Amino acid sequence: MIAREIIKKRISVRSFNDQPIEVQVRRELEEYCRDIGSGPFGAAVRFKLLDLDLLSRQELRPLGTYGVIKGAHHFILGAVKEGKGSLEDIGYCMEKIILKATSLGLGTCWLGGTFKRSAFAAKMNLVGDEMLPAITPVGYPAKKISSVDSMFRFGAGSGKRKPWNELFFRVNKNTALPEAEAGEYRQVLDAVRMGPSASNHQPWRIVKDDYGIFHLFLKENGIYNRMSGKYRLQYIDMGIAMCHFEAAARELGLPGTWEVNGPVIDIPGLKHIAAWKE
Repeated sequence: MIAREIIKKRISVRSFNDQPIEVQVRRELEEYCRDIGSGPFGAAVRFKLLDLDLLSRQELRPLGTYGVIKGAHHFILGAVKEGKGSLEDIGYCMEKIILKATSLGLGTCWLGGTFKRSAFAAKMNLVGDEMLPAITPVGYPAKKISSVDSMFRFGAGSGKRKPWNELFFRVNKNTALPEAEAGEYRQVLDAVRMGPSASNHQPWRIVKDDYGIFHLFLKENGIYNRMSGKYRLQYIDMGIAMCHFEAAARELGLPGTWEVNGPVIDIPGLKHIAAWKE
């Protein structure tokens, strides 16, 4: 299955059945988590597949997702050392894992605020300045979704995406980038548009400059982005966008890489994150 197809197939799954993850599938997923490497900013990241069935009743008691997740037996935990670009990197790397899980027939759901962070962090055995910004349940989706799942999908408008002309622009922010002008990158940008984001805010904006460089910006909702303290979920969203952009570009054979230390262009109301440059 090609990356763009996986991106389109991935949905947020909050209801799981009791079927255990097949041994070979689990091994492949664990190996992928172990070998993920780092993101564009070079932050130290690590991941763990937590099997709830191996925990005692006493160990299970403090863990919780506030009723959001039903029937999950496994969670992927993502830890990263605090620093510049750390949240973008955890978003980039965990989304790669989520797309891998999707390709294996598994369901997932980004959780950045609706889980008991300290309890899950204890299972991750954080060291030094590590933090646990996000987790995801992983398993086989239930045939029938729960009422809570239905409520979240409806409330967040999970299936809806902002139109192209609200997300992608020429270097003049007031001018939308025509799809025809995006050329080979039209499918790449559409892969970004399909990405998941916290509460479906879709805070990414991409501007193509006069030299053919694509600049990724954050259109921040300041109040929302600070609700979880140092865990700025919209920076994680930026990492997800970077993951989708790169995966689609690589698949289409388009050259380039993310540069996080320049070039930079300033646009009022937007925060520059990185630039994709050939």
